[in-house]
Amino acid sequence: MKTFIKLLFFIAIYSANAQNSISGKITDLENNPLYQVEVQTPELHKGTISLEDGTYILKNIPNGKIKITFSYLGFKTVSKIININSDTTLNIKMQESPFKMDEIIVSTPFNKLQSENVMKVERLSIKSIQKLGTTTLSEGITNIAGVSQISTGASIGKPVIRGLSGNRVLVYTQGIRLENQQFGSEHGLGINDAGINSIEVIKGPASLLYGSDALGGVLYINPEKFALQNTNNVNFSQRFFSNTLGTNSSLAYKTSNENWKFLARGTFASHSDYKTPNNQRVTNTRFSEKDFKTGVGFSKNNFSSELRYNYNKSKLGLPEEGITEQSKSKTLLEPYQEIDNHILSSHNHFFFGNSKLDIDLGYTFNDRQEFEEHEEHDDHGKTTQLRAEEDHHEGHEEAALRMKLKTFTYNVKYHFPKIGNFEILSGVQGLHQTNKNFGEEILIPNARVNDFGIFTTANYTWNKNTIQAGIRFDNRNINTERHEITHENDTHIFEVVDKSYNSFTTSLGLKTAITNNLTSRINFSTGFRAPNLAELASNGVHHGTNRFEKGNSNLINEKNTQIDVSLEYKSEHFEIFTNGFYNHLNDYIYITPTNQIEDGEAVFTYIQENAKLYGGEFGFHLHPHPLDWLHLESTFETVVGKQNNGNYLPLIPANTWRNTFRTEFTVNNWLQQGYSSLTLESVSTQDNVSTFETPSANYNLLNFGLGGEIILRNIKFTTNFSINNLLNKKYIHHLSRLKSDQILNQGRNIVLGVNFNL
Repeated sequence: MKTFIKLLFFIAIYSANAQNSISGKITDLENNPLYQVEVQTPELHKGTISLEDGTYILKNIPNGKIKITFSYLGFKTVSKIININSDTTLNIKMQESPFKMDEIIVSTPFNKLQSENVMKVERLSIKSIQKLGTTTLSEGITNIAGVSQISTGASIGKPVIRGLSGNRVLVYTQGIRLENQQFGSEHGLGINDAGINSIEVIKGPASLLYGSDALGGVLYINPEKFALQNTNNVNFSQRFFSNTLGTNSSLAYKTSNENWKFLARGTFASHSDYKTPNNQRVTNTRFSEKDFKTGVGFSKNNFSSELRYNYNKSKLGLPEEGITEQSKSKTLLEPYQEIDNHILSSHNHFFFGNSKLDIDLGYTFNDRQEFEEHEEHDDHGKTTQLRAEEDHHEGHEEAALRMKLKTFTYNVKYHFPKIGNFEILSGVQGLHQTNKNFGEEILIPNARVNDFGIFTTANYTWNKNTIQAGIRFDNRNINTERHEITHENDTHIFEVVDKSYNSFTTSLGLKTAITNNLTSRINFSTGFRAPNLAELASNGVHHGTNRFEKGNSNLINEKNTQIDVSLEYKSEHFEIFTNGFYNHLNDYIYITPTNQIEDGEAVFTYIQENAKLYGGEFGFHLHPHPLDWLHLESTFETVVGKQNNGNYLPLIPANTWRNTFRTEFTVNNWLQQGYSSLTLESVSTQDNVSTFETPSANYNLLNFGLGGEIILRNIKFTTNFSINNLLNKKYIHHLSRLKSDQILNQGRNIVLGVNFNL
């Protein structure tokens, strides 16, 4: 590690040689200056805004090719790559657009605007998510077509992309892998939406870019940006949730000068049991969350660096008893989870004229504790459950299950000098991970995991066409320790697992502009996923799923091949898209009952079978002229998953059709960027179910939203008001883990949010 730090130091010294500036004027097509256009250099973490006369300036810019973007509400985003070797003048003309701004996509290798990308990537800003009034981040991303969630009450959600979930969907946050024991269906994201800028979703195999666990897709969470150059900002936000009697409070401070940037944000959320449309509260779905995020950025000469840290402490109730005693209390009952998650990331960019080196390092520490309910009586007639609650309040109770997961990750990428329209980058990625048990029970053994991957990808553009291709090799090594555990008079032995998994993955994509308004994309890609620790070596009761799970050390890699085709038509007032995919999976791993009983629970084990998924998404957005205030949006998504033996795959979301009627308006000078929306979400019957699932009925939900920026004298703030499940509809989502007990999903939920920038 010392050698590596020295290398970074020498590279920084070598590259420190030039300080340039970029300046200019930003106007519309009629040469009118544009005020408060956001100017960003994503690689340098620098930003500013244009002044009233349209002028801007960015200082301390290194030599070499630098990407710079200009974003302004109601105008098309402009992205430029300019070769800097001295002070540079760059004047920009921006064209009006009634549709949403195009954005730089960070999750793909060459960081282009979405309109320039070969891969179709969906992006959702955190502002648009919060307008929806969702309780958690995982719930918010389900508004992207093709994305759903497996939920446990209102607090725990796991993303599902086109029917694949769990370890098949890789989550990135702060630019590094999120590792938090995501093998469990009741293990949520563990990330608060405060301090986040946007979410990007890659739907389909992304193993070429990210290795194992990106077989089904990637959820890429971008942190909030630093303050604009030479500015200070204090932000306070507050949200209230009627259904869970919940609150979410967040306070942040940001400051920036020409070289240094700093931010810090603290957030606290607390919720009671959620209420069904029957006016019943679902016992122990209450939860609380404390979240702290901070970051420091530095850029000078030919070096840019960013260090971020996120601490999240979640306490999540597990609703095992269904609906029992009604309570508005926010104090957890057993069983419950207590999770500490630490995420530390370092991102470094070194510029060498026309080439660039990116070095990203990450460390995550996940401490997961699960406290169980006991009902045995002592000699004084007091139940163990009551004694456990007393011990917990006194701080003496120990977790029945406790796992500590430590993960170090690295990602090094070199961008070769661009030759004409040809771009190429190569890189290495990997991780070192340890899992340790500290509770009286063990579900998965102590283990060590090492990953190493090497890849190359290239991008070539000619006329209105772009082709992108790449190849990658990965190795994953898993070693576990032998354990012998006696629990409730039964002895369970964890045998040693020493496995190595290798895989080659490839990707080939083509984007072409058929006409000025019609764009097509076709992508062919392969992916893989090595079996996780739970699938290989679990041997105990998993209380979150109420079953005894046994691993299978003979499992091999899952591999898949997917073809994805999309068409997109855009005109000034109308856009329409259609995406279709076919995904073939070899050796799909799934859990199945064995008809045995251990420790009083049914025994399940893991087996493999070839499978396939197919479906797609369709949508349109109409912005009729001259009704500039009106938007009509519609999306439809469908996916079918089947094994080769004819059985349907489990946890496949039902067909969903969303239609939104949205208006935009301004009221005098006191309400700016006002909006109202009414969304009808129609979910079809799901009767294509696996052997141990039950069908789900169809339903329709109506959601309402209203808000905007309010200006009262010298006070300016934004407000969002929403009512989800406006008609208090009784329904059960097919991917709800409470579905087996016929527990309804959340009833009407009124959410009010305010956001102040001081």
